[in-house]
Amino acid sequence: MPDIPFGFSLPGAQPPDPSDPQQMQQFMNQLQQMFAAPGSGPVNWDLARQVAASQLSATGDPAVSMYEHSAVTEALRLADLWLDPASAMPSGIRDATAWNRNEWVYNTLDVWKKLCDPIAGRMVGAMGDLVPEEARAQLGPMQSMVATLGGALFGGQLGQALGQLAAEVLSAGDIGLPLGPAGTAALIPANIKTYGDGLEIPEDQVRLYVALREAAHQRLFQHVPWLRAHVLNAVETYASGITVNREAIEEAMSRVDPSDPESMQAMALEGIFTPEDTPQQKAALVRLETVLALVEGWVGHVVDLAAGDRLPSVVQLGEAFRRRRAAGGPAEQTFAALVGLELRPRRLREAGALWVAVTEARGVQGRDALWDHPDLLPTDEDFADPQKFAAAKDDWDISELEGLGDGDSKD
Repeated sequence: MPDIPFGFSLPGAQPPDPSDPQQMQQFMNQLQQMFAAPGSGPVNWDLARQVAASQLSATGDPAVSMYEHSAVTEALRLADLWLDPASAMPSGIRDATAWNRNEWVYNTLDVWKKLCDPIAGRMVGAMGDLVPEEARAQLGPMQSMVATLGGALFGGQLGQALGQLAAEVLSAGDIGLPLGPAGTAALIPANIKTYGDGLEIPEDQVRLYVALREAAHQRLFQHVPWLRAHVLNAVETYASGITVNREAIEEAMSRVDPSDPESMQAMALEGIFTPEDTPQQKAALVRLETVLALVEGWVGHVVDLAAGDRLPSVVQLGEAFRRRRAAGGPAEQTFAALVGLELRPRRLREAGALWVAVTEARGVQGRDALWDHPDLLPTDEDFADPQKFAAAKDDWDISELEGLGDGDSKD
């Protein structure tokens, strides 16, 4: 049976016979269906979803049992109760649920589209540029096949990366971005069990700790109206400065044999995208790393306060999660290599220390009031001296910032 790219198999027991027009027509129809990218975007997202689902089916995607769903909803309910005195923001959870790995992919795909389409568009454009100018006029409508091929290649490899991520993430907000539907708190029981086994910590404690983090993320993103757009815009601004390595594309495409679909399965897109070494791109990177660190640092600090001496393994869990977020898992590293984006907060410990200092100086209400406007938040420079920031910001007045626009003057 001939394989088509990214682990799919074409129907039919035997490879197509080149001398049989009917078999070859059927084979080409199947390829055309696979490469038919719905919509007008540069990525074949339908293929990406299918590839992720196929990969998860091969590696295993346990269904969520009634017991697991009940345990997750109870953990999220308890987490919200524990967070009440540790946060000035009320619960942000409208729907508490448990997902399997495929459901994580399905429910986060819309945000991945926003993040990846601009980068993929530049790759597809660069692939078209490889065609000599004098040949483009002769190709005519056939030139659109280059874009279709690029969308399929990118969609297939994104699907592989998302499938790997789905096997590692513990919750909807696990990598620090608001990926899921607003107000939906979701845990992935199968991944929590695997992660807890590796730590040798009871599953119920790991589940509750993950629930605390998920519930804290929901409070932050639900009750800070400008934050979702601010975080996603920081990612998009950084992504807009990523350039396409045309030589890498040309080298990768030279290995593709149109008569051998398996050759596309081995095609690697890693290394095609590289950040520009410009002052603007460096500033965009600092902004992205700062906002990711502030979100993750706040979540970690609030969870530590909420868990206190209630959760026996809280210290061990907190340290394990900080290491995990700072280093990024294998799937995050694969994703970073593919699209040039590292979604990990490099200054997580400094951000955590800063939030501790602000809480000590201003209390829970004063700390969370800093989220009222982006211009109140600490900057990258403030990480160096948390005590100075906590003292200096103690008498800031949000009224001084009224009339600055839509509440996100940094975008």
